[in-house]
Amino acid sequence: MALSEFDLIKKYLAPLSGSGEPAFSLSNDAAQYSPPPGKDLVFTKDTLVADIHFFSDDNPSLIAQKALRVNLSDLASMAAEPEGYLLSLALPKLNFNHEEWIKKFASGLKEDQDQYCWKLWGGDTVATTGPITISVTAVGLVKKGRLISRSTAKPGDFIYVSGTLGDAAAGLEVIKENFDRFKYKDLIKRYYLPQPRLKLAIELAELVTSMMDISDGLLGDLGHICKSSSVGAEIFANNIPISLALNNLFKTRSDYKKLKWIGGDDYELLFTLPYESEDKIDEISKRNGILLTKIGNITTSKKIKLLGADRKEIETEREGYRHF
Repeated sequence: MALSEFDLIKKYLAPLSGSGEPAFSLSNDAAQYSPPPGKDLVFTKDTLVADIHFFSDDNPSLIAQKALRVNLSDLASMAAEPEGYLLSLALPKLNFNHEEWIKKFASGLKEDQDQYCWKLWGGDTVATTGPITISVTAVGLVKKGRLISRSTAKPGDFIYVSGTLGDAAAGLEVIKENFDRFKYKDLIKRYYLPQPRLKLAIELAELVTSMMDISDGLLGDLGHICKSSSVGAEIFANNIPISLALNNLFKTRSDYKKLKWIGGDDYELLFTLPYESEDKIDEISKRNGILLTKIGNITTSKKIKLLGADRKEIETEREGYRHF
């Protein structure tokens, strides 16, 4: 006999919440939380829909981890530390093994709760005639008055990114085009399991003038910083860092080179900082074991220019992923 909604919650989700505050094993209608002195609350929310943000036949454990990590990346972009999250699940009403799916999904939640030291605070589960839909609201903490914004980049600031870009978008193409999955397993992993840069972001918070995560592509997301800050930017295409795996893919598919500036789902940090802070970047990079690369600078022009080795502007797509 199939378990009811409440039995599934009790068996698989309630253990993820803890018995005390704020969630009390999901036994109440709402959670209760008071931030500690000297801290501000930070909230973010992301929704993932089957066959748009993930494939409906993907491993539910990996889906759970990605749902948490895209929210953790948003917290990282604000230099916030994760505290808890609310989860809403809409699962197909018919022809769907709810218990098997939720069991695997909960195992992915547990793995990332342990890794990132936060817990489930509440949520909702419903049946739907549409696709699997997952919505996570994440709650974090930041030092009072120290929230990092997109809107404070200044002309003359240097533009940096963490890690390598284009891997996740390339991983998606590998899956869709049925390329050799073993050969490009590192790209596929980047698509399924982004790495939220939480610790790195907190260290950078003392130095940067603006910061956000790259979810919809470098040029598109840089556009958000430039628009919010009323500035422009110059980006040097050859400086954009790429992985060895992506470089190998470029050898057979040169048309994918644009992925390093328009590819989404990387969830790396994009930040600006003044000249006087640049001498600290190498030390932070080494301490965290994460590549930090200068790719350009902020200008007064209110236009974003992508420049080649000859400093000529490259004509290319400007926008990353758009929902509408």
